[in-house]
Amino acid sequence: MAELTPMMKQYLEIKEQNKDSILFFRLGDFYEMFGSDARTASRELDLTLTTRDKDKNKSFDEKVPMCGIPYHSSEGYIARLIAKGYKVAICEQTEDPATAKGLVKRDIIRVVTPGTVLDDTSLEAGRSNFCAAAWLAEDKAGFAACDISTGQTHATAFSGPDAGVHLLNEVARFSPAEIILNDTAAQDAALRMLTENKLSCHREVREIDGPAARASIAGQFGEKVLSDFPADNFAPLLALGNLLHYLHETQKGDLHHIDTLDFYRQGQFMELDISARRNLELTETLRGKEKKGSLLWVLDKTKTAMGARMLRSWLERPLLSVRDIDRRADCVERLVNDTVTREELALALSGIGDMERLMSRIVYGSAGGRDVVALRAAMEKLPPIKRLLTVFPKGRLQELCRTLDTLDDLAGRIAATLQDEPPFSVREGEFIRDGFHPEVDRLRGILHGGKGLMASMEAQEKEKTGIRTLKIGYNKVFGYYIEVSNSFKDQVPDTYIRKQTLVNGERYITQELKNLESDILTASDRVSALEYELFTDLRTELAGQVSRIQASASAVAELDSLCSLASVAVSNGYCRPTVDDSGVLEIHDGRHPVVEKMRPDALFVPNDTYMGEKEGRAAIITGPNMAGKSTYMRQVALIVLLAQIGSFVPAKSARLGVVDRIFTRIGASDDLSAGQSTFMVEMTEVSDILHAATKDSLLILDEIGRGTSTFDGMSIARAVLEYCADPKKLGAKTLFATHYHELTDMEHSLPGVQNYNIAVRARGEEIIFLRKIVPGGADRSYGIEVARLAGLPEGVIARAKTILRELESEAGKPPAPMQEEADQVSLSSLAETEVLSRLRREQVDTLSPLEALNLLYELKQKLQ
Repeated sequence: MAELTPMMKQYLEIKEQNKDSILFFRLGDFYEMFGSDARTASRELDLTLTTRDKDKNKSFDEKVPMCGIPYHSSEGYIARLIAKGYKVAICEQTEDPATAKGLVKRDIIRVVTPGTVLDDTSLEAGRSNFCAAAWLAEDKAGFAACDISTGQTHATAFSGPDAGVHLLNEVARFSPAEIILNDTAAQDAALRMLTENKLSCHREVREIDGPAARASIAGQFGEKVLSDFPADNFAPLLALGNLLHYLHETQKGDLHHIDTLDFYRQGQFMELDISARRNLELTETLRGKEKKGSLLWVLDKTKTAMGARMLRSWLERPLLSVRDIDRRADCVERLVNDTVTREELALALSGIGDMERLMSRIVYGSAGGRDVVALRAAMEKLPPIKRLLTVFPKGRLQELCRTLDTLDDLAGRIAATLQDEPPFSVREGEFIRDGFHPEVDRLRGILHGGKGLMASMEAQEKEKTGIRTLKIGYNKVFGYYIEVSNSFKDQVPDTYIRKQTLVNGERYITQELKNLESDILTASDRVSALEYELFTDLRTELAGQVSRIQASASAVAELDSLCSLASVAVSNGYCRPTVDDSGVLEIHDGRHPVVEKMRPDALFVPNDTYMGEKEGRAAIITGPNMAGKSTYMRQVALIVLLAQIGSFVPAKSARLGVVDRIFTRIGASDDLSAGQSTFMVEMTEVSDILHAATKDSLLILDEIGRGTSTFDGMSIARAVLEYCADPKKLGAKTLFATHYHELTDMEHSLPGVQNYNIAVRARGEEIIFLRKIVPGGADRSYGIEVARLAGLPEGVIARAKTILRELESEAGKPPAPMQEEADQVSLSSLAETEVLSRLRREQVDTLSPLEALNLLYELKQKLQ
């Protein structure tokens, strides 16, 4: 190491302590990277790779690769590296290079990781960015998650033989960007599969002991919070302690905005596994991974980023307490009924900045002038919101009114200190408001009015001395000087100090002139330093008020979420459901909230649902593919879920007993990474469901057993349905879609099972899906007709018919009739459907009056 330059020695010493991070090493106005870091950054960021002369670094066998980026534009580069899963260690100069003796001191000020980013370029406004921790030990599990960009922190505990399964579901619920694991959790195959393959989550393996964990938690949240943790399960305490230790290790700074812990217990929220979340498309679509087409897309009419994040968290954590559900639904109902206040609140909420994330940057010390001005703009919108909330005399809305601190004093403090449009960098000056600080005003006057000051002094000296030819000048050698011609030398005061003799006169300086010169030449640096000091004081003052500001931000977020649910309820014609503990699901004219919005030009056919504690506990749904079985089953699940977040639901009326979990088994595909076939994946998921479900769960099972031979599949499907429907075994509410028509016989042999089918109208070889759920089982699957709709060649269709007749003949079954099947649905429904279909096809604007009259008569005849 002795042969290295001092700077490279310093670099390597710091790099040795941060081997797992790309080191951004500050050199002047650039962050430089060397060696393997330079190669990685060059590849990932499309930077030019250069080299450092190896002769100056003889311990290297070859030239040292290097590349760099300007420090003032580093955020974008860091964001790109973080998005690709890297960690970035920021090494800054910790002393002023102008005053440093020898090598400038440098140190790591922060390690940026996927779970600890604060910059807007790396964050999605409407989505939390969690850094989580999981601790697994035998039959105990603990989970903790923190979004340092907002300060939200959660923790929970699981115990028993299925603790690991619950932990998986909780990790899936929060979908963290980064997770800290103890050794046991890191070695868990299921947890590795979930975090690495499905969530693309950055993993860190760390261990911590009990005393260190307790000290971290008490230091962050206070001793009192330790009593919230279960005495018989140490795992959540170790998970949270491990997480906090990691955050302090990487952030290096103050994290006192993380001051409130939400410790929740199992049974407080509906638990959804990753399969249910994906199949129900709660926050993103199954195929495109897009928000549009998801339930969140329908519900999210929020006006603020804070509200968008809270609404997403509600959707991901449906409530189980009837009291809590009703409390939230009461707020939505009051906002639905008060159109004027709701619309005025929406306008008042519009444009409020992200107070939570702005405060995090202020606390951390990375906020600039524009961030603080944006916070002030948000604060100034709070008083009108508070005034609007006063119309609600009771309930949670009145509580929000009391909680909402308008923060007038802080907004006024910011307004008095900072200009309305400060520059990008707080190091450049010119952002403290005129009149706020006398010394800033004086230095700024000197800086901007140097020539005027010299002219004023020149006039004063002429008047004082009576020397009319006196003038003040400047050159680079002497600086400012007073020049007097030879004819007036005898009038020069004793306070003048001669500096230079000229042919026609003399040049002098005075102490007053030198002082003014010093002020002019140093004013820029002095005023910039003073402005930064004043800004730092303001930032520190605001950081001290973080609890007040976060409380108001939380109130705004909750109000925004409630207004969004109310707006959606009004615009989409939703109703308030009755939610209770009856165990009954009764829905009249229910609709799929997403499908009806994705196809606004098509008429959505509503359907009823009744599932009681005893009768109708399990529904066997038959009918052809594409007829709407999966849509109907998802629709029921989504209506239940919407009700349990306190939302109105897409139905004419609904009474819903609280459901503890929703399970889905819809569709299948080979899991090649795990070496599992379609059928194996299906059976594994069904096994997980049957082990985890309770009598209060809702099961959505689609085409169980289709991945194997007909008789094997039918046997498995029947056994699964018997287990689900039998109250002595499971007795859960089950929607069971199948093509095994033989299963419809169970309606007569197993109490609580009812048959339903999707109504289809067949006329010759043409079929029309009526999308209506009607009692009874279907006796045909219409597979060949569906194949024709899909566009299979006619030759293939004809051959399929021949083979079908042969198979049915061999089985002793009469060929299926192709005539119209009136028993599928009432004639009036068929006639209405035909009329609607005819109207959709008709170009009404091209009809003559007589043609229109004839069409009207014809349609009326059909209806009669």
